[in-house]
Amino acid sequence: MIRFLFFIFVISTILFSCKKPGVIEEYNEQDWMAGGTQTVFEQGSGAYRQTFPTLSGELLATHGTGDAMFEATFVSAPAPKNSGLGPIYNAVSCATCHINDGRGMAPIDGGSSASLFLKLSSSGQDIHGAPNELPGFGVQLQTKAIFGTQAEGDLIVTYEYETGYFEDGTSYELRRPTFTINNPYTSMGSYLFSPRFSRPVFGLGLLEAIPEWAIIANEDNLDVNQDGISGKANYVWDIKNQKTSLGRFGWKAGVPSILQQVAAAYSQDIGMTNFLFPKETSFTQSQYDNLSDENELSDSLLYATAMYIRTLAVPARRNVQDPEVIKGKQLFNSASCIKCHTPKHTTGVNVAFADLSNQTIFPYTDMLLHDMGPNLTDNRPEYLAFESEWRTPPLWGIGLSVAVNNHSFFLHDGRARNLSEAILWHGGEAILARENYRKMSASDRAALLKFLNSL
Repeated sequence: MIRFLFFIFVISTILFSCKKPGVIEEYNEQDWMAGGTQTVFEQGSGAYRQTFPTLSGELLATHGTGDAMFEATFVSAPAPKNSGLGPIYNAVSCATCHINDGRGMAPIDGGSSASLFLKLSSSGQDIHGAPNELPGFGVQLQTKAIFGTQAEGDLIVTYEYETGYFEDGTSYELRRPTFTINNPYTSMGSYLFSPRFSRPVFGLGLLEAIPEWAIIANEDNLDVNQDGISGKANYVWDIKNQKTSLGRFGWKAGVPSILQQVAAAYSQDIGMTNFLFPKETSFTQSQYDNLSDENELSDSLLYATAMYIRTLAVPARRNVQDPEVIKGKQLFNSASCIKCHTPKHTTGVNVAFADLSNQTIFPYTDMLLHDMGPNLTDNRPEYLAFESEWRTPPLWGIGLSVAVNNHSFFLHDGRARNLSEAILWHGGEAILARENYRKMSASDRAALLKFLNSL
């Protein structure tokens, strides 16, 4: 592997020495290696499913066990294998939502999707600052149920379409979703909701390894530098350590660790109890099965699944020497996109887990919350995150979305059908970046999108 990476470096150096005259040099050998030494060069449907190249021994074996768990299809109890599904749930496996470890499929107009779920809450917060559960429904709408049990309701999505114009007169169309809960099993009363679209799970171990101080260093809550962009950290409840910790994962950075993210998904999405979430999601509801079978997922298998996700590699960038890609990178930077989508980070020193230690990575995120304006508000706060605030999503690997998942739906509810639409939905702190993009010439817009697709 080392010789292979050296070969790639040598070839890229030779090719770049022949770059076209007049092109401003904004390339270095690190641009290939989005995940540091944990970068892989797969570009097909398996690009998000690759293991850390440096992983070996027991860690590699644990990764394999977690991989099998991620793909496993669960069934209702009692069963000799993969028992414990439900009684109410959204999916039968992790892979149902994270197809090829990537994005799910957004619903068609008037339809639903296993990859899109609805967070629910009542007004106010619990003692840890989390959204209050919605009585009779918990924290998430469960749209499926095992045989003989009633699901909580059906989630239906419809779209309205609106036309806008670039500065050069070219028109574009955006679609705005509306979410309806049909056939609730009981009265819902007043509630808050937030749609969430499943995202890729690769590279999360590297994001978890970025030191907290490095993330906090980019906060600017009061916009002291007066650039219109603040950025703030979310602080959330860490169940395992029983303390408030920096939020890193989830659309609103509402989860502190990969382990808690995985445990919550097993509980809320599949209905599998575990040591972090020992009660059935239906515990106080009529669907509760009254079985004394907790915990349904063993600690070792939960940790193995978390290790699998923690050690998924990052796909290398492509076409980094293409003059149009270099031009697009310059436009991305000058349009102020770079102020939230921070390109470069360095993971902390970790003597116990050298594979994650001291890696120079290029995820294009600051891991902070930003106000994205009224068009992207979900009217549901989460810990310190206001209704219109979202964590900056990483952009690494985004250009392989079609190759991996055969679609290009983006944003928290999948409303954007391509990267251009995703940019055009930006508002709030990102309104300047959006307007800079909207005012570009067609050729400049194409170059910027080509750069994004090289990531």
